[in-house]
Amino acid sequence: MTSALTRLADWSAGTPKRLWLISFALFFTLAGSWAAASPLGSSPDEHAHFIRAAAVARGQIGGTEVMVPHTVAGIEGHFAETGVQLPEWYRNLPTVHECYSWREAQPASCAPSLGSSEKIAQATTAAGRYHPGYYLVTGWPSLLADGPKGLYLMRFVSALLCSALLASAVVTAAEWRRRSPMMLGVFVAATPMTLYMSGMVNPSGGEIAAGILVWTALLSIVLSPDPVLLNRRLARLGVGGLVLINIRPLGLIWFGGAVFFCLLLTQRRGLLGQVLRRKALWLWTALLGLATAGALLWAAGHPDNSKIDIPESLTTGVAAKRTLGNTEVYIKQMLGFFGWLDTPAPALTYLVWMAVLATVVALALVYGRARDVVAMLGMLVAVVMVPVVAQASQAERIGMVWQGRYLLPFAVGLPLMALAVCATRAPEYGLPWRRLVGLSVVGLALANLSAFYWTLRRFAVGTKGSWVATSAHWAPPGGWAFWTCLYAAAAVAVVLPALLPDRKDTPRLPDLDPPRTARRRRRVPEPV
Repeated sequence: MTSALTRLADWSAGTPKRLWLISFALFFTLAGSWAAASPLGSSPDEHAHFIRAAAVARGQIGGTEVMVPHTVAGIEGHFAETGVQLPEWYRNLPTVHECYSWREAQPASCAPSLGSSEKIAQATTAAGRYHPGYYLVTGWPSLLADGPKGLYLMRFVSALLCSALLASAVVTAAEWRRRSPMMLGVFVAATPMTLYMSGMVNPSGGEIAAGILVWTALLSIVLSPDPVLLNRRLARLGVGGLVLINIRPLGLIWFGGAVFFCLLLTQRRGLLGQVLRRKALWLWTALLGLATAGALLWAAGHPDNSKIDIPESLTTGVAAKRTLGNTEVYIKQMLGFFGWLDTPAPALTYLVWMAVLATVVALALVYGRARDVVAMLGMLVAVVMVPVVAQASQAERIGMVWQGRYLLPFAVGLPLMALAVCATRAPEYGLPWRRLVGLSVVGLALANLSAFYWTLRRFAVGTKGSWVATSAHWAPPGGWAFWTCLYAAAAVAVVLPALLPDRKDTPRLPDLDPPRTARRRRRVPEPV
């Protein structure tokens, strides 16, 4: 059985193009299953992103400011939203989830109909200040179909974007000589929450997928240098960086953090100088610079004018203490906390993912050199302290609004760094790597499937309903059994490439740009 799976994995990676296409199809199946099997508007703020995407697709890049009363995290205020002109049924989107959100025992069958009125009316969105790039990509299906069909199509387009980024990360990891650890790193980083957000109309999905690609490309450049693959890796880094920076203002910080920690891992002398001599690097640097300038100008031109009644008791120190105390909650949210943060994944998902993550981090600390250990410990500290600093600095203005998924585009670097260190520093013999990787991917597949089914069951019958949703009160298009079986097959198949054997070709020389004199073949004079 194992040998058959290994042969199948080897066939899938026969060429980079084949591996990309297969990985893309499988990731799209996973993200698309989340898109189809989740009620419309059942993810955080999705109604606002639906409205924003539909408006941008109709040429409404901006809009009029409208002050809307809201209560967020127990704090009341008037939030500055953007008014846009859309078919009247879009105005019903903000309320379709309210009858079951935060009521875990209530299935989604209570959700009212969206209606079908095509009369143009004003709808408001809290996402009006966000950069329009993501919404230009995801909003156009709303012009092709009305009502729920158009909304599902928007979800599928988001899944396509994220799947392409994740497939590129898989191909990049497969280029390593010891590729099974790096492939495992990609699958550990692609948590159920990553796949869930990829299937929703929400910038977080593209942001997280782009973060995985950025980290994978950077680690490949600094720890597995290859002159033939360098331009290709720089292109992937550039594409991932463009998506990351243009989606949200925080993307620039996450990109900078990834560059800093990857440079900290660099130990080969002269490597940085050789990379800097590549013209492709400067081309992508210029493009990223323009994207950064555009993103900063957009953010500066669209300030948040919300007026929130922050209680005097919520000081910077109090916010920092609360945020630090919520570290475990944020970690669970990065692994899998679905719905409007009201549907945690089953305990199996958390236990398996944390066990695999703890194992690979421990191995990296054991086998890594001093500089690697410093980078790993710094990353661990950053994952805990960045939310503390970010929320404490903003709590007196916007309140306690941090969610674990906000950090995920940066935090995905932890498993990728750990397994990159293992692939580079750990001995090839003495530790049963193939067995470790095999057991890990089996556990991840089961944990992933359990998270999907648990969430689907919650929407179908509620948390107090039967374990097998045979008499579902709510069912997605196609039925819950179809999407569960499809997700199970894709969850197993997508991790098979991690079983690939190491490359048999010898590693290339670290010199990425040898001088011209070294390229010339010396001619030895014949003896007289």
